[in-house]
Amino acid sequence: MTIPPWLLPLLAALVCVGPIAVLVFWGLIGYSVERTVRILPTLRFGQTLAVADPPTGRVCVVVPAYNEARVIGGLVASLRAETYEQVCYVLALDRCTDDTAALARAAIGGDERFEIVEIDACPSDWAGKVHAVHAGVTRSRGAVDADFLLFADADTLFTPGCIASALALMRQRNVDLLSLLSTLTYDSWFERVVQTAAALELMGHFPLTRVNGIDGRRRAFANGQFMLFRRHTYDAIGGHEAVKDALLEDLALARRVDDGTGRLGVFLADGLFHCRMYADWAQFRRGWKRIYTEAASRRAKRLSAWSSRSRWLGTVLPLWTMIALPLGASIVSQDAVRGWTVIGVAVIALIAWLAALGRITALVRAPWWTTPLHIVGAWLTADLMTEAARDLRTRTPTQWGGREYDLRADKA
Repeated sequence: MTIPPWLLPLLAALVCVGPIAVLVFWGLIGYSVERTVRILPTLRFGQTLAVADPPTGRVCVVVPAYNEARVIGGLVASLRAETYEQVCYVLALDRCTDDTAALARAAIGGDERFEIVEIDACPSDWAGKVHAVHAGVTRSRGAVDADFLLFADADTLFTPGCIASALALMRQRNVDLLSLLSTLTYDSWFERVVQTAAALELMGHFPLTRVNGIDGRRRAFANGQFMLFRRHTYDAIGGHEAVKDALLEDLALARRVDDGTGRLGVFLADGLFHCRMYADWAQFRRGWKRIYTEAASRRAKRLSAWSSRSRWLGTVLPLWTMIALPLGASIVSQDAVRGWTVIGVAVIALIAWLAALGRITALVRAPWWTTPLHIVGAWLTADLMTEAARDLRTRTPTQWGGREYDLRADKA
C-alpha cells in the first residue's frame, strides 16, 4: 500500500500516540509495583519474625458462613492444622439451608477449640454478613477474653503458622488492624482471564503505599477475607454494630480505624493464606459489582469513569500498540526513519506493558501465561463497572448473603 508522502509524518505521529501512552502509563505502573514490593513486607516476613520471636496473646477467629457447604470442610481442616496455640474458632452459621452445619461439625470432630453459633434470622436494618460476625463475637465464649479478633471468610484456607506470622507482622509494623490480600485461586476461566484485572483495578484506587501511610496521604482499605484487630481497637470503633448496614464492611471498618482510632496495615499473603472468591461466573459478576459499587461510594458517574479508564488503558491502547507494528512496517518502505521509529516505540511500549503485567502476575501467583489475557480481562472488568453504574441508576437490587439490597446511588 502506497501512502501519500504528505500523509506520512501525520500518520507516523498518530500511530505513535497509543504506544507512547502505553509506555508512560504501564511504565509508571511497573515502577509503582516495584517500589511497593521494595518498601512493604509480605506475610513471609512475618513468618520469619514469628520464628525468631514467637508472638503471644489470645486470638479468637470468627468466620461467618451462609450456605458454605462447598468450602466449610476445607476451611475447618486448615484451621485445625494451625500451629498457634492460643487460638479459638467461632463459626457463625448464618441462616444456612444447606449442609453447612452438619459438614462443619463432622470436620471439627472433637476439637475443643471450635464453637458454633447458629443464627436463625437477620434484622432488617443489618447486612447479613455483618450481623453474622457481630453474633459470632457477642454470643461466643471464645471472644470474651480475646486479645485479638481475626475475621475471615469461609472460602479461605490458612497455612499452618499463618496466625502467628500475622501477629508478628502486626507487632513489627505497630498496626491496630492488619489485613491480608489473599493468594487467590486460578482454576476457572474467569479467574484466569478476569480476576487479576479486576483486582488490579481495585488496588489502583487503593494503592498499598497510601493504605499503609507510606506516601503521607492515607487511604483507608481492608480486605474482609482476613482482618486481624487488636481487641481494644475493635471495641473503640464500635465493632461491627457501628457498620451494621454496610455491604462492604471491611472498607467501612477500615475507615473508622483510619479516622484516628488506630493504624492500618495491608500486606500480601504471599502464599500463606488462600481464597477462592467465587464458584462461578455469575457469582463473580455479582460480587465484583458490589465491591466496585461500594468502593465508588455508590456514585454511578464515578463507576462509568472508571469503566472508560479500564477500557482505554487496559485494552484499547495495548491493541493500538500491537497494530502499530504492521503499520510501522508499511511506513518503512517509503520512509525508513519514521517507520522504524514507530516500530521501535511500539516494541518498547509492549515490553513495558508485558513487564509490568508479568510482575503483577507473579506477585499474585497467577499462571504466567495469563499475562497477555489482561487485554480481555480489562474489557470485561470495565463491563462489570458499567453494569454496576447502570444498576445504581435503575435501582436494580443486588443479591448477597441470602438477602436482597436496594442500593440507592449517592450521586447520579
